[in-house]
Amino acid sequence: MDNLVTERKYYIDWIRVLAFFLLIFFHCAMPFVIFGWEVKNKEQSLALSRLIWWLHQWRLPLLFFISGVGIYFSLEKRSIIKFAGERIVRLFIPLLFAMFFTIPLQVYFEKTQKGLIHQSYSSFYPTVWDMVPYPDGTLTWSHMWFVVYLFVFCMLLLPVFGIFKINFLKKLLEKFSLVLSHPIASCLLVAPFIIYYFTLYLKYPEQQSLLDDWFLFISSLTLVIYGYVLGRSNRFWENCEKYRFIYLAIAIISIIILFYSYWWNMNLPKQKGNSLYIYGVVNSIHTWCLIMALLGFAKRHLNFSNRFLKYVNQAVYPFYILHQTLIVAFGFYVVQWTMPVVLKLLILIILCFGSLWLIYHWIIRPFMLTRILYGLKPKENLSK
Repeated sequence: MDNLVTERKYYIDWIRVLAFFLLIFFHCAMPFVIFGWEVKNKEQSLALSRLIWWLHQWRLPLLFFISGVGIYFSLEKRSIIKFAGERIVRLFIPLLFAMFFTIPLQVYFEKTQKGLIHQSYSSFYPTVWDMVPYPDGTLTWSHMWFVVYLFVFCMLLLPVFGIFKINFLKKLLEKFSLVLSHPIASCLLVAPFIIYYFTLYLKYPEQQSLLDDWFLFISSLTLVIYGYVLGRSNRFWENCEKYRFIYLAIAIISIIILFYSYWWNMNLPKQKGNSLYIYGVVNSIHTWCLIMALLGFAKRHLNFSNRFLKYVNQAVYPFYILHQTLIVAFGFYVVQWTMPVVLKLLILIILCFGSLWLIYHWIIRPFMLTRILYGLKPKENLSK
């Protein structure tokens, strides 16, 4: 079908790369905002807190959607069994390695800053093998919760993916994706998120714990499914590009309402009522329309490849796995310095990106074992 995506879309790679880089900035800012985190600066910025809260509304929803698109492309080239095996190797193995060998360093610096422990890391590290979950113990998946959720989604949806490998049902899904690609139909896809706000938002506040985290779990699963269904349709991408300014305008209007009524003073809904219903509708529209606008602008301006994209497209997953551990470790010392928040943030960003590149380029990238442990294919693929 002419309206199905068949060739590589470089703007999808750019979206993924830029979204993960934004995530690194997001976590570099966390020591300096009013929300709790592993290490904290004494002085905190309310303006930065507002920016970070806004980014939090859409950065990971965008990544879950792009992950769904990636699942579609992956399944086009491999069987269900091969797909499942690849998810285990590229998601589950890096997750376990991070939980036991890199993330404990975050817990060490957090508990040290809070005065809960007074010992060297070599003395602290063996506590991870007590297998006691954080916060009472050391074992945690921390920022790798995204990988946990994505892995669980892939495993849960395997029967669905298998069903749509059947040629007749695959063609039905392709026709359905074209229907949903109509701009009005695409906008109506915001409806489930509004329902989740009305029914789950207050009862199941975001925990990133997989269990008893239904608002985040169902919302993220829905976005993965949307990516899997819509990502195959050229018509969807074309409409995102065609109507990108309209989607952006809707998102901006929603942002103004949200900041005025809720975010400027962090006055979020705490009980059912008109405040929750308005928030659920407006924030759902904001998030989904902003995602479609970003997809449209990326298609318009970023459908090209170069050496930088080829390099960072493979580097971004190891960067993600390592970034928060490095930020916490550097941040533990940076927050103790006497200087303005902006300067500390800039230094932390430089330290994070610089160390990530050094570790990736000289330790992870060249060796088969480290490539596997950090979610890469055993051999580098220079064609992508």
